[in-house]
Formats: sequence, C-alpha cells, structure tokens
Amino acid sequence: MSNPYAAHQPYSKTLKPATQSRFARLELAARYVRHRPYVLLLPLLLFFLLPHYHKNPRVVIILAANEGGGVQRWKTPQEWSVERSSIANKREYAEQHGYILSIKDTALKRRYSHEWREGWEKADILKQTMRQYPEAEWFWWLDLHTFIMEPQISLEEYLFKNLENRTYRDLSYHNPLHIPVDSPYVDVVHAPVDLVLAQDCGGFNLGSFLVRRSEWTELLLDIWWDPVFYEQMHMTWEHKEQDCLETLYRTQPWVRERVGFVPLRAINSFPPGACAEQKDDPQYFYNEKDRDFLVNMAGCNFGDRSCWNEYEHYRNLQKQLRKSRRWSWLPGF
Repeated sequence: MSNPYAAHQPYSKTLKPATQSRFARLELAARYVRHRPYVLLLPLLLFFLLPHYHKNPRVVIILAANEGGGVQRWKTPQEWSVERSSIANKREYAEQHGYILSIKDTALKRRYSHEWREGWEKADILKQTMRQYPEAEWFWWLDLHTFIMEPQISLEEYLFKNLENRTYRDLSYHNPLHIPVDSPYVDVVHAPVDLVLAQDCGGFNLGSFLVRRSEWTELLLDIWWDPVFYEQMHMTWEHKEQDCLETLYRTQPWVRERVGFVPLRAINSFPPGACAEQKDDPQYFYNEKDRDFLVNMAGCNFGDRSCWNEYEHYRNLQKQLRKSRRWSWLPGF
C-alpha cells in the first residue's frame, strides 16, 4: 500500500532530494525576487558596465582642452559649445571601445611662459600621461578642434592590427618639406612603429597622432622637451614643437627608424578653408563619400572661418552618416 504522504516527503528512499516541478521552481524564484527586488538591478548594471570596464586599457586618448575657462579672455558661448561637443565625442568613443579619455587642461601651459615653452606642452603632457597610466600601451593625442566621424570603428580594427602595412616608413609618398628621403644607419625593416604621424601641406601635423610606450618613445620625449631646443630655437621655429620634431627626424637616424606615416585623411582630414594654397588637392580634405575617420578643423579660429559653424556641420553630418551603411574599406590606406 502506497504512503499517501510520500509526495510531501523531502527525501526519497534513496536519500536523494525529491524532484521539484518546473512551476515550483518558478514560484520559488518569483518569491525570492518579490522580497528582494534589488537583485534585478545587478544584471542591468553588469550589462551596461562590463563592456566598458577594462582594468588595464590598452589605449589612452589625450584631449587638449580648457574646461576651466579662458586664459586671457572669457570664452564665448560658441567656444563653450565646441568644447562640450568635442569632449562628448571623445568620451563616447572611449566608452564604446574600452579606452580611457584623459582631458588635459592646456590653460596650465601659461606656467611655461617664462621659459619660452608655451606651445611645446605636448611632449610634457605625454610624459605626464604615461606616468599616470603605466599599463597603457598606446596614447592618442587629439587637439580640441577634432571630431571622430566614424566612432563605431576601434583603433585595433582601423590601425593597430595591421600597423606595418598601413604605414609607410619614409617620405617618398609625401614630402612637403623636401626632407632628404634616404638616411644612413636607418633600419626600418626590423624596427617597430612607435609613432604614427600624418603630414599636411605644411609638414608634420600634430593635431592627431599616436605614440606607443617604449624606451624609444621615452627617449624621444625627453629630447623633444629638452631646454637646449626651446631656449635656443624658440625665436626661429615658428611652429615650435612641430619644427622641433621635424628637425629631429631630419637629422637623427634613430628617430626615423620608428616613425610610421599615414595619409592625412586617415587620421587628420581637413575641412575646406585649411591648407588654402592646396584647396584643389583632394588628399588633404574630408571626403564624405569615403567616410574619413576623423576631421581636424585646424585654424578654424583664424580669418573668416568659424569653429562653431564647422563643428556643428560635422557633428550633424556624423549623425546622418551613422544612419546609413558604414564604409567597408579604410579611407586613406
């Protein structure tokens, strides 16, 4: 005769837990959540935070900005708007790909004025940021008036995974300064690329460039920031740190070995109005059909150009482009 209470016994004759029905398990879970509703927040937090959390991020984006206000005058509402849009653009890109955004206040460069270092702060800020993030490998410097037009593309996909083939190691491709192409004691075959640069119509462009952490990079930054250069040449070099880097590249074979160049439109496309003497040369200017990766509105605060108008134009254009199909090739390569 069967035991009428067997169904309610927690253990069977084999001393194993009795099997619960599916509905009993669901009822138990529902009761648990009903009394502890906060447990539903944990999956949501994990969903939003884990894709952007990296203990040791590989890339740090350095954005030159002045969040505290004007240095010699009050900033206009348009200048505030451009700065907010630029920061938001880089922050969105960094969060999407797990990078770090480090905003560096260029107002602090006034402390260099008595030493003629004003305008040379890039090397110093890079050195500081490398100490601040000792685990990061790549550091991407961006001027304030830059805008990432294709934020869905990571730097790994766009550049790093095939860096040797996406950079050219001498100036035979483009040489606006007529720097001698050949130099003795240069071995680019076995040397990696630690500095990625583009050239515009006037030479090296430092509005957007990337450096990799290495002993070579540390030595370059030390020499680039050396007092011998800025104290002796600050009245001669119009473009300051840019002229200094060009001189190092021209005269020092060890510097050439680890510099990789990319076309300007790969990381530094210009809007109409920049490089006015080359206005008909398409290699310098942003191309909407080719979906260039980044636009640099260099010089937008001079002449009859307007930084706010240009920034609003490309910000709205990016919104339109993101609704359409992304490009299937990498522009400029």
